[in-house]
Amino acid sequence: MEFLKAVLFGIVQGITEWLPISSTGHMILLDQLAPLNLSKEFVETFLVVIQLGSILAVAVLFFEKLNPFSRNKSRLQKRDTYALWSKVLVAVLPAGVIGILFDDKIDALFYNPTTVATTLILYGILFIWLESRHREPSIRSFNDLSYRTALWIGFFQVLALIPGTSRSGATILGAVFLGASRYIASEFSFFLAIPVMFGASLIKLLKAGFGFSGLEWGVLAVGSLTAFIVSLFAIKFLLAYIRKHDFKAFGYYRILLGATVLGYFFLVK
Repeated sequence: MEFLKAVLFGIVQGITEWLPISSTGHMILLDQLAPLNLSKEFVETFLVVIQLGSILAVAVLFFEKLNPFSRNKSRLQKRDTYALWSKVLVAVLPAGVIGILFDDKIDALFYNPTTVATTLILYGILFIWLESRHREPSIRSFNDLSYRTALWIGFFQVLALIPGTSRSGATILGAVFLGASRYIASEFSFFLAIPVMFGASLIKLLKAGFGFSGLEWGVLAVGSLTAFIVSLFAIKFLLAYIRKHDFKAFGYYRILLGATVLGYFFLVK
């Protein structure tokens, strides 16, 4: 039964990590409906480290684009790849520093259903508002993305430290607001996830230690593998979807989910 639950968590993680709809909001509901009957310390670690599967999906899908050592690339293309990684690292700095310094305090203050529901609804409204004032993007390639803009996107990513905001939602919203096309905003958000999610998973593992049981390690492996497989499809879906559609549908979905979270915890619980 725990392995079946791990598959379910992996499916939810794989879908919601990349779509701007908040994986945290979905995980909170799922944890209430189908809680893992394992140690509290493991479950807290599992909900973070399962993201490693999602990271691997990005690495696989974008390996050629992100690989500066590819023999198929010209010298100019390799230079552009190094520049892209430099912009990713610049954008990671704000959330990395603040997350390391205040991660425990942020969780203690904001990891609750009210905050998650509020941020789901708030950023849902912002997505709808942003798309309603749509303008032609000025950033249509990563060469158009300056280091200054990358840093500003990084500051938007800091907002995602508040549960329910959605890391992809905050970075995509910020990038589009700063003039990036939906496609570039989404891809850059994917790339930012690699150091951010890997770092968060590593920190969580180090804090928890590695003394989990064989069953718990098995559950983590199954959840991560499922998240990897589902992420492959979720990423491809989003990139195909935004070629013809805007983000309003995700905004409405966030508002509906936020209302569901509020209703569940204040009416049902």
